[in-house]
Amino acid sequence: MFEPSPAPRVFAVPPGSDFPKMLVQGLQDRSAAHPPEMLARVQLVVNTRRMARRVRDLFDQGPACLLPRLSLVTDLGESVDLAQIPPAIPPLQRRLELTQLIAKLLEQQPDLAARSSLFDLSDSLAALIDEMQGEGVSPDAIRNLDVSDMSGHWERAQKFIGIADQIIDSGPDALDVQARQRLVVENLIERWQVAPPQHPVILAGSTGSRGTTLMLMEAVARLPQGALILPGYDFDQPDRVWRGLDDALTSEDHPQYRFRKLMSQLGLEPDQVMPWTDDQPPSPARNRMVSLALRPAPITDAWMSEGPQLTDLDGATKDVTLVEAQSPRSEALAIALRLRQAAETGQTAALITPDRMLTRQVSAALDRWNILPDDSAGLPLQLSPPGRFLRHVAGLFARRLDGEALLTLLKHPLCHDGDERGAHLLHTRDLELDLRRHGPPFPDGASLTAFAIRKEVPEDWVRWLNSHFCDQQIADQLPLTDWVAKLRILAEAISAGASGETGTLWDKNAGQKAQGVLSALEKEAQHGGPMTAHDFADLLGALLAGEEVRDRDAPHPHIMIWGTLEARVQGADLLILGGLNEGSWPEAAAPDPWLNRQMRDKAGLLLPERRIGLSAHDFQQAIGAPEVWLTRAKRSDDAETVPSRWLNRLTNLLHGLPGQGGPEALSEMRNKGRQWLQWAEQLEIAPHIEPATRPSPRPPVASRPNRLSVTEIKRLIRDPYAIYAKHVLRLKPLDPLVQAPDSLLRGIVIHEILEHFVKDSVLDTALLTRDNFLKRAETLLDQHVAWPTARKLWLARLERIADDFLAAEIARRGDGGPVAFEAAVKLLLTPLDFTIVGRADRIDRNKRGALRIVDYKTGTPPTESQQSKFDKQLLIEAAMAEEGGIDGFDPSPVAEAIFIGMGGTYKEVPAPLAKEPPDKVLAELKKLVSAYLEPNQGFSSRRMLHKDSDVGDYDQLARFGEWDRTDDTTPEDLT
Repeated sequence: MFEPSPAPRVFAVPPGSDFPKMLVQGLQDRSAAHPPEMLARVQLVVNTRRMARRVRDLFDQGPACLLPRLSLVTDLGESVDLAQIPPAIPPLQRRLELTQLIAKLLEQQPDLAARSSLFDLSDSLAALIDEMQGEGVSPDAIRNLDVSDMSGHWERAQKFIGIADQIIDSGPDALDVQARQRLVVENLIERWQVAPPQHPVILAGSTGSRGTTLMLMEAVARLPQGALILPGYDFDQPDRVWRGLDDALTSEDHPQYRFRKLMSQLGLEPDQVMPWTDDQPPSPARNRMVSLALRPAPITDAWMSEGPQLTDLDGATKDVTLVEAQSPRSEALAIALRLRQAAETGQTAALITPDRMLTRQVSAALDRWNILPDDSAGLPLQLSPPGRFLRHVAGLFARRLDGEALLTLLKHPLCHDGDERGAHLLHTRDLELDLRRHGPPFPDGASLTAFAIRKEVPEDWVRWLNSHFCDQQIADQLPLTDWVAKLRILAEAISAGASGETGTLWDKNAGQKAQGVLSALEKEAQHGGPMTAHDFADLLGALLAGEEVRDRDAPHPHIMIWGTLEARVQGADLLILGGLNEGSWPEAAAPDPWLNRQMRDKAGLLLPERRIGLSAHDFQQAIGAPEVWLTRAKRSDDAETVPSRWLNRLTNLLHGLPGQGGPEALSEMRNKGRQWLQWAEQLEIAPHIEPATRPSPRPPVASRPNRLSVTEIKRLIRDPYAIYAKHVLRLKPLDPLVQAPDSLLRGIVIHEILEHFVKDSVLDTALLTRDNFLKRAETLLDQHVAWPTARKLWLARLERIADDFLAAEIARRGDGGPVAFEAAVKLLLTPLDFTIVGRADRIDRNKRGALRIVDYKTGTPPTESQQSKFDKQLLIEAAMAEEGGIDGFDPSPVAEAIFIGMGGTYKEVPAPLAKEPPDKVLAELKKLVSAYLEPNQGFSSRRMLHKDSDVGDYDQLARFGEWDRTDDTTPEDLT
């Protein structure tokens, strides 16, 4: 197939060309003059399975022929003569072993790193080991580095790299994947040196970015009938630029750096790399422009000398559109519109971006037109229904069961998904309402059984609930094998449900993938050692996050979403390069906890800029397509963005070429993008809807309440709409599912503490001591507060104010003492036929027979001014007491009424009984109530709230926010 050549044989395909298509076409052209069996003698080695599938599809689409022997670089070790090499250790086994070694190191020296970083450190160290083996770097090369100026960091890093030494030196029968692959290639090269194959051997599509692959490429290029075919080779780059790419520290991020390194190894000059086919790329003028724009930073002065020689900028930018959107959403909408047009015209179009958030936004926008793109990345397994389900079940081992975790699992589509799914959901709904109303915050067997009795739930469902959800938390360490077994048993039992039927957890594509992950973990669990439930949950999440699952729904045949890897082996009429911002494309280099750039370069490892260079090569290949969109968002969610360095170079180059029409060409690219952005804005235009007015409903008098509690009088004054919603509409706020130690619970518990403590001391004032008070507080906090942190915090607050409270209480006992606790109060307002009810926290009687009314406040007690106008609770209770409204008490004078503040500091605020005598209070109360019994009086929303920032239970119902307190109310007569 090839003429004899003394030099290594290297071919290439220019950027913008469909590489697999050109590869197949070149093979067919070169074999056309030979017998049909010639093509079958060709050994074609490609670097990815995607490439192999595409090449096979292209041959299938052409005329009938014998196919070349197609294989992957990683399959070379499967041949019979190389089968004696031991199989590689599974990566999961190595990861588990590393995790155990690092865990032991952290136990011995906790100051090296946080325990929470265990799996991140093991993954990072595993990546370093893979790289050392793939690049042929020995542990001695790392150990002998000059680190005199970074001794502190290096000492810590050496502790972990010592673990890498153990792994790498573990013997020839314990090879990692990269180590085995390198050994296979070395053995293959050794065999070729003795007996080189005489049939054509072609390695296509690789850039030689990894050491093992580069070594294989060198060997193939030197075979008698060997050849390399490089993708995206820049034929327009001058020799002097090629010669400037020798230093990795300054050139690693250049798209052509890997080719220069390969040519140096082979002793080739750039002009010795020949085109694989005679076909021209889609836009040679654009390739020349991009080649100049991407020159290495040290020689961008070439723009000044070579820029004026660029021709046909109009042709180069004719099919290029630049979209600079104001937000990621606008960018996604513009892309979706263009993809929709491509779908309508039958054009093959693909979005290429590493930004998964952008791809999700584009997919969501396409959904409005029922277009499902063919997304090569799929969905991370951890976000699929089986992945989420397994993570939630593993969470039962790690945390105490709370209402949120319980209902999250009960409502999951894979929970109890047999024939009785409907009944299960009905019981779950009842359980949720019961938990919201009655608690407890941490459900247990007793509380769930009590719920079942109240709601008459079937015994088998409650038994299933108790046995599989309650008491699953495990505090001790267990072997990984036990954790995996427990997870499988519990997950399958929860999925099966109370009936015991087999659930659908492992069905469909995602379920099978999840089962595969769990089976692999079971197989290798013996290498995991003991771990806590939290560590196991983290490990499971990390394993699920490393897998992806494709949707089986039939996607659109012409609309694709690709990552940069897929873009290398596919072709399309339109390529949209999205998310062209720094940090997105190219992605920021990942921090290396082990070695800096200088150390990596000296040791012979890959530099962090390698990935940037690969991304630059992907960009150079993609931008040469027949039609290209370049898109970016000027702002992210929280800040201005920086354009991608390649886009910046391109726009700056065009700006600097006024003589060739560069600014005009750039302006035309932007104008085309602005047109699409304007169309996208039209999609977002919503019809104008008048905002709601400030409500003031006027229901019929018969529907208005004729009974309110004392504390609701304050709400009637400040927010009458809340009284209307609660008593007329009979709406009650739904209690939160996630119960927390909030101010309401604190108020209830503090009230109970004070009531019990004061009751105990009524007969024996010697009990009024700090120790008794704090002991009583601690007992009741343990009984009623399920959160240890809240208990300690609230007890500390009580300790701070205990002395002040006791001093004031002893002083009060000097003038009488308590005679009633939680006393019921009730008064009928005549002639309004309206009842006021309530409950007084505490009533004392002084030595003169007069009453003292006490109300405890865990928040800030209202001032005397606030009590006079709004917070009339104590004033009304005092008036009711003098009218005989306290249950069990005759009409009695009230000498004092006080709020006792038990918040951060102890505080007493008396009610202004002198300024607001009972007669006046009752008269004002009757006036207020009678006003709201008039038909023309509306219940206005947020009439006189203390602060604009105050939140009411019914603000959403009143559509507050569409109006504010400056708006007039709109009365509405209701029938």
